Formats: sequence, C-alpha cells, structure tokens
Amino acid sequence: MNIFIPTPLRPYAEGKDAVEVSVATIAEALDALTQAHPALRKHLFTEEGKLRAFVNLYFNDEDVRYLPEKEQTAVSVGDTLTIIPSIAGGVAAVWRSPSATGV
Repeated sequence: MNIFIPTPLRPYAEGKDAVEVSVATIAEALDALTQAHPALRKHLFTEEGKLRAFVNLYFNDEDVRYLPEKEQTAVSVGDTLTIIPSIAGGVAAVWRSPSATGV
C-alpha cells in the first residue's frame, strides 16, 4: 500500500511525498508509517493515541470515517491511503462592489 503524505508533513517524513508499507489494515499502515518516521506521530495522533480531529484519511478516495470498519479496514498492495490535514485560518475577505470603491 502507498501512503501519500501532504506537503506540510513531508519535513517529518524525510521530505518524502509517499511511503510504501506492507500491512494488513489501515491502522497497521499508520503504525508502520510512524514507526519509520517517528516525528510524524505527534502530528497525526493525540497523546492518547487517537487520530487527531483535523487529520483526514482517504482510503482509495473514500473517507475512512465512513468506512464500516474504519481504521480496521483491510488493505492490499495496490491500495492508497492519503493523509489530508484540515486547513483553517486566514483572513476573511470582504467583497465590495466596484461602485463602492470608486472603481
């Protein structure tokens, strides 16, 4: 299985954009990933070992949260797991009509 790592997390995975693991479940894939790249653990999991709320996982383009077996879903060689961290913040844009700005 290939695990795709998003750009913000690549510094914690030796700059890699993907890691291949040979495992039986999604949970084992995450464990193998964090065993190989321990710095990723604190970014993916809480101190209690639960996946952080802002980390989204997609197994072959399906949200893991909605799979019947969730992280215990069986995987095979050709499968992919994509990690997508939620992004928040920024500045709210205020729209003004051109006439309001004198343009």
